[in-house]
Amino acid sequence: MIQVSRKEHIRNSAQKLFRKKGYAATSMRDLAKEVGVEAPSIYNHYASKNELLKDICFDIAAQFYKAFAAATKSETTASDKLSAAIRAHIYVIYNNIEASAVFFDEWMFLEGADLAKFKKLRNEYQQQFRELIEAGMESNEFKKVDVRMVTFTILSSLNATYELSKSGSKESIEDIANSINEILLNGIVKQM
Repeated sequence: MIQVSRKEHIRNSAQKLFRKKGYAATSMRDLAKEVGVEAPSIYNHYASKNELLKDICFDIAAQFYKAFAAATKSETTASDKLSAAIRAHIYVIYNNIEASAVFFDEWMFLEGADLAKFKKLRNEYQQQFRELIEAGMESNEFKKVDVRMVTFTILSSLNATYELSKSGSKESIEDIANSINEILLNGIVKQM
């Protein structure tokens, strides 16, 4: 069994509770009980419940950015870059199911400057996908489309994939990535 620090244990427990009960319904007492400590000891590691949420959300955001950059760096065509970006996004989710669920479902509870920064990062990440789609249209790899709508559709589909883990899907992450890539890039209409 892998040994984790107390702070990591607190964060992992918070992710589990935030996913199960929701951020708003989870108290620091609930978290302390889950961790197996008294509530005040949580504050030795995190100043507030919102700091925990911030840690989770910004860590996953950083993972999405890093995965996107690594996946698209070595690809040459827009379609290959988009395919690699889709795959990388799915891998971040599946390697962090609980944190991803919190990221997607609880981010709106971030406060003040953290919420503004999160929204800015999210928009910049979406912009990377828009730019790939625009590049694909310019190179005639993709047909002319509403870039904003296609980006919204791709990311909405990808972001919902963590729900497959709740359904007990037995497919491997590779199979899921391949299926979603095929659907998003080639559609479902039979080519005549």
